Amino acid sequence: MIKVYTTLLFITCSLMVSAQGTRTGRQQMNIGRFYGRILDAVSSKGVDAASVQLILSRYDSVAKTKKDTVVSGMLTNKTGDFSLENLPLFGRYQLRVTAIGYKLIEEPVRFDIKPGGDPGSFASAAQKDLGNFKLNIDPETLESVTIAGTKPLMQMGIDRKIFNVDKNISSTGGTAVDVMRNIPALNVDIDGNVTLRNSAPQIFVDGRPSTLSLDQIPSDAIESVEMITNPSAKYDASGGQSGILNIVLKKNRKLGYNGGIRAGVDTRGKFNGGGDINVRQGKVNMFANVFINQRKSKNWGETDRISLLETPNSTTFQENNGIFNGGFMFTRFGLDYFLDNRNTLSISQNIGGGNFDMDNRNNLAYGNTGSTEVETQYRNTLGESKFRFYSTNLGYKRLFTKPGRELTADLSYNTNRNTNLSDIHIRSFNDPDQVDPKTPEQLQQVNGSGNNKFFTAQADYVTPVNDKIKWEAGVRAQVRNFASSQLNFFDQVPQTQLDNQFEYSDYVYAGYLTYSQKVRESFSYQVGLRAESSSYNGEQIGKDSYENKFPISLFPSIFLTKGIGEKQDLQLNYSRKINRPNFFQLMPNTDFSDTLNLQTGNPDLRPEFTHSLELSYQKTYGKRNNNFLVSLFGKYTTDLIARYQSLREFGDTSAFVSSYINANTAYAAGIELIFRNNLSSWWELNLNTNVYYSKINGSNVVADLENERVSSFTKINNNFKLPAGFTIQLSGDYQSRSALPVSTSNSGGGGQRGGGGWMGGSPSTTQGYIDANYGVDLGLKKDFKIRKNQASLSFNINDIFRTRRYFVHSEAAAFVQNEWRRRDPQVGRLTFSYRFGKMDMSLFKRKNNRTETDSGAGTMEQ
Repeated sequence: MIKVYTTLLFITCSLMVSAQGTRTGRQQMNIGRFYGRILDAVSSKGVDAASVQLILSRYDSVAKTKKDTVVSGMLTNKTGDFSLENLPLFGRYQLRVTAIGYKLIEEPVRFDIKPGGDPGSFASAAQKDLGNFKLNIDPETLESVTIAGTKPLMQMGIDRKIFNVDKNISSTGGTAVDVMRNIPALNVDIDGNVTLRNSAPQIFVDGRPSTLSLDQIPSDAIESVEMITNPSAKYDASGGQSGILNIVLKKNRKLGYNGGIRAGVDTRGKFNGGGDINVRQGKVNMFANVFINQRKSKNWGETDRISLLETPNSTTFQENNGIFNGGFMFTRFGLDYFLDNRNTLSISQNIGGGNFDMDNRNNLAYGNTGSTEVETQYRNTLGESKFRFYSTNLGYKRLFTKPGRELTADLSYNTNRNTNLSDIHIRSFNDPDQVDPKTPEQLQQVNGSGNNKFFTAQADYVTPVNDKIKWEAGVRAQVRNFASSQLNFFDQVPQTQLDNQFEYSDYVYAGYLTYSQKVRESFSYQVGLRAESSSYNGEQIGKDSYENKFPISLFPSIFLTKGIGEKQDLQLNYSRKINRPNFFQLMPNTDFSDTLNLQTGNPDLRPEFTHSLELSYQKTYGKRNNNFLVSLFGKYTTDLIARYQSLREFGDTSAFVSSYINANTAYAAGIELIFRNNLSSWWELNLNTNVYYSKINGSNVVADLENERVSSFTKINNNFKLPAGFTIQLSGDYQSRSALPVSTSNSGGGGQRGGGGWMGGSPSTTQGYIDANYGVDLGLKKDFKIRKNQASLSFNINDIFRTRRYFVHSEAAAFVQNEWRRRDPQVGRLTFSYRFGKMDMSLFKRKNNRTETDSGAGTMEQ
């Protein structure tokens, strides 16, 4: 029946066409339709309110000549879509696209109607998709336009918060750790370990897991940081109690070339510098970055411990003074190859490494309560560490004619290797002044090395059914391989009983499906289900092997969003997550380098599972589009991976060792308030307050093992725009007394133990708290021009009042310990940066070459 109707339609149209003739002026069959989309050539986003006109050249019988006539036209919608309907099927048309600030596009178009052809193709030929047209910016137009709007320090999204790093003066010339200190809701301790709602988040780089630690990523290489507090089923289910921090590295795709250089020095003589370059021409976009950062860090503190094992109780007092010098380099380069305007291949490579020297001085005093006799000891550590990392990323992106439909595929391979050599000089004395030696000097040597390999493959497909319904699906495979070796010596004699070699492999295979629907204008929902199969196995060479498998785990997620008026949203979401033990938590290797804080892993750890519920209300208000976000959150975790200190036997002696356990359950709940206010044209204020309750139940390990506490955290950031190109940033944070984080941060890494950063950390235990602390940072920036290019000079200083004093109280059945430490206060940093570029769309072309397709008229996609 369809073929009959199609054939009749074809015959009817053919008869009408043959009857009318091209010069008789009779009306043609007006059933044709041209449609497509107008995109920005740089961002690939739809251009709103672009003018689309269809011009037909017709014969004017009076003037005896052809005359251009506009037969149809419209303005594009917000997504850049246009549709020109009721058009004659025969004729040669000219499509003209214009928009403010862009270059004109003119393209000949026509319907592919072939008389005498297949009748079944006639109807489809009358509906023609012209594809996507990409508008290129017109530099001559923009020269006379002043851009008044800039990105705010923080942007709100329904499922994430986006922090724009280029607005953060105080992190200029630093590392990703400095960036995290200024992000709302994030708490960063003295060692650079990051927590979100009192748990360590997953650290991603460009949307994928990475072996890089935060102090290995220069802040100047970061475009933005995305904070996802409760990821949907689309994202990796790892993360447990916390969410995801996605670090988006800078990458520019502007036509022509652009780049920048920067250099800085701080008050301790540390140098940092680097540059980036991006060149795009035709089908190729190339980019390269290089950054160098020196490290000159100082730390000092005291530890006071009372042991309850003996009567009278023994006491230990330790003074610490450490210096950590060295530097690292980070390089990144790659290219995007545009096969056509719908298919793009990308490849990028990260290469870097660092060398560091440590001089850590410890003086210890041993005694008993009620006694004046004191034995003293020095433990001076001279060490060096090296790390090297390599990361290769391959990507493919396919855009379809239907807006919103796309396919992406990625391959990522990361490797990181390290060596750590320590010479620990030890000597005991019979007196406090260390003039009466009790023993000759001993030399303890620890030679460690390790490597980390991380491979991921992922594919995602998004397809909208219509403007209200969308499906998303994807698959992912992840393989991680770790190896570690530690050799111990005393006075050059190998201590093979203390040596350890450990290998570990982890496999995760996952798939997900999500369904989104907009039921009506003010209500939408998304449901998703993720399935993951995971396993890991490890071997302590020559000692034992370990294995654990989880065939299938399901992770559902539900997001409900309700619009309340034009500028208010209410969202309720739920997800189930998993936190698998990491390499350092599993490795059963005791670290003896700090006699007061021995550390080891637990190869019998099981993953923890968390149910997360969050209710959020967001409101935009005022003439300056101020924003307010309040979130109520709750988490319930089973088999919580928690830190715990216990007494262990080592031959004829015993000592306290920090390790990890699976506690029964944990609860966390709280409220988070975020304000973003443009108080005036020159003052932007961002305020974040987080109050949370946490409770750990470890009765499965010790009958009365619990840690329960209510804590609060507040962070404020002020940006003041002053005349003559000056900007001032004043930020501060306050952390009330809080429970010790229950898991290690992903920021400690690069081959080091995860719990204590570069300097070693606080004792790993659920039994204790961190005392209240606060700090204030200041930044000043001056923007100016050099030969029409942008330059800036910035100065920032951290902890200007020297108040970030990290105090930890920890206790167990047999000891009580108080510790305080301070690290790098009042360090000022001066940085100069210079940006250059030219939007030259014929950079590599001969001036007389007129056959190139991406000339100033723009690019057309088919």
